[in-house]
Amino acid sequence: MSAQTDYVKWFRNSAPYINAHRGKTFVLMFGGEAVAHPNFANIVHDIALLNSLGVRLILVHGARPQIEQRVMDAGIESRYHNDLRVTDDIELRCVTDAAGSLRAHIEALLSMGVANSPMHGAAIRVCSGNYVTARPIGVVDGVDFRHTGMVRKIDASALQQQLNNQHIVILSPIGYSPTGEVFNLTAEDVAVHTAATLKADKLILFTCDEGLLNSDGQLIRQCEYRDVDSELIKQPLLKQDSIVQAVVEAGDIGINRCHMVSFQQDGALLQELFTRDGAGTLITQEHYEQFMTADIDDVGGLLAIIEPLEAKGVLLKRSRELLENEINHFKILVRDGMVVACAALYPYPEQRSGEIACVATHPDYRGADRAERLLELLEKEARQQGLDSVFVLTTQTAHWFQEQGYVECKIDDLPPAKKQLYNFQRNSKAFLKALN
Repeated sequence: MSAQTDYVKWFRNSAPYINAHRGKTFVLMFGGEAVAHPNFANIVHDIALLNSLGVRLILVHGARPQIEQRVMDAGIESRYHNDLRVTDDIELRCVTDAAGSLRAHIEALLSMGVANSPMHGAAIRVCSGNYVTARPIGVVDGVDFRHTGMVRKIDASALQQQLNNQHIVILSPIGYSPTGEVFNLTAEDVAVHTAATLKADKLILFTCDEGLLNSDGQLIRQCEYRDVDSELIKQPLLKQDSIVQAVVEAGDIGINRCHMVSFQQDGALLQELFTRDGAGTLITQEHYEQFMTADIDDVGGLLAIIEPLEAKGVLLKRSRELLENEINHFKILVRDGMVVACAALYPYPEQRSGEIACVATHPDYRGADRAERLLELLEKEARQQGLDSVFVLTTQTAHWFQEQGYVECKIDDLPPAKKQLYNFQRNSKAFLKALN
């Protein structure tokens, strides 16, 4: 019964993510290693589920190990320069053979509809074509790359038409030139430029690891593109990782959200997309608005935000002296050196609970989910402190907190120390949120 209850709870909690992802465009890239892995069948099932939930999907596959095997079978010695294959006429036939076979294999998996399987009733329509225009790399460091190329253009209108027809698009690591030539491309190059051209909502890159690992081998769950650059300095070997290099390029050309997930871990894609903590690494663009822990120099900025709200009775009045004493409880959002939003967390460790207070945004910067992001940040911090719940007291913003998942509770439900300080004259309502 417990397992069933956990499943129902997880399914309900996934609803906001289902709503958020519906109608969005995702570009998924997996190398030939992923296609050859035993878990790839499960990834296909998860892709089918995303399609059923209304996500618009473009799949980009690689084929390096499959190409390498065909080159070896042909008795040819591969040549690489800067980790790129030098593709001559014979190797080009190996490239097209491997890419075509893999594409057919992926199409076959997506076409399954056997009863009692996750694919039953999916009726997925898959398409592929000459959507990628390429150009030759040419001669680099004196090396002629021959038929190895790079993306020149993505046919965005044609891809959008297929997506509008509810088709899943499969792109192979092959491009075509206006002169009728065929070029061997990297899947990373195709995926990054496709995501950028379509302004995709997400670029998801499958990797052999959990995601991006720090120098201690620990998973980095969320970071900005600049943090990836920092990891490259700390870990020079990462420069040899084509997936990490694709992340760097994605940041350079302006892709907002990029995910790294494991192709070996069953369910990693769904966990990354439909749970709060995810399973891999989310990389985002650097925000010119930064979250910071407040210090004594920020008291003036805090007062500028909260004093007008105190005058209206929205917030409980706090003196400068009190703010100075409690400044370490505050998180602030800073824009060009100006405090534009704030909120505070006061923990009650004995009751494993915490109060979130003084959630406020400068009137010129309301909107853009600033308060929501601050609230989420403090809830995350409360979890890290081992708290099971957080509560708020409010007189005029009850509906907003209810929209964020808070449920009205009784004053008697609050920690004893907080009940003793309750101001009956203000008659604030209490709202509680369980942190699960």
